[in-house]
Amino acid sequence: MRLPRPMSEADVTALLGSLKNLRDLSMVLLMLDGGLRPGEVLGLQLTDIAYGRRRVTVRKRDDHPRGARGKSRQERVVDLAEPRTLDAVSRYVLHERPLDADSPFVFLVGGRGSRRDVPLSYDALVRMFARRLDALGLRSPDKTPHALRHTHATAMWEAGMREMALQARLGHASPESTRVSDHQVRAEYIAALGMDR
Repeated sequence: MRLPRPMSEADVTALLGSLKNLRDLSMVLLMLDGGLRPGEVLGLQLTDIAYGRRRVTVRKRDDHPRGARGKSRQERVVDLAEPRTLDAVSRYVLHERPLDADSPFVFLVGGRGSRRDVPLSYDALVRMFARRLDALGLRSPDKTPHALRHTHATAMWEAGMREMALQARLGHASPESTRVSDHQVRAEYIAALGMDR
């Protein structure tokens, strides 16, 4: 198996344009714009999203009923300054996520079937991603949901984000990255996006 590599801008544009529902768009954007791991996206709960502050909190959790989990050993805050990401998540939660769902998890099985309202599994996310790439004629072994995280990391690195700040943003377990403050990570992320602080 080959390691995921960053996806090209053309492939990302095609993928985003092909997504048929807000749930799938939200998950892809969280990986692409936030650098979240697939398991971290699936583990997000409604209370982890701070729309006003434009950030999500990635928590260490082992309570996902379908077994999805992130690799991170510690909690971290991920800023999402690009409006499209949390806008998509907000629209999904308000208009597409089952309104009567009891689950605290953000991403649920929709529709009318017996599994409606069940938190989405890792396998379901991988299948959705593969189906989209197949439909576009773009599928290859190195194009996985995790490749979106690599795409984000590469873009931030090329835009000038320093290694320690990027490691902290991505939740790498490097001892050096724990010495970087959330404020510093946010400042470098905003600078890498070319936005005013």
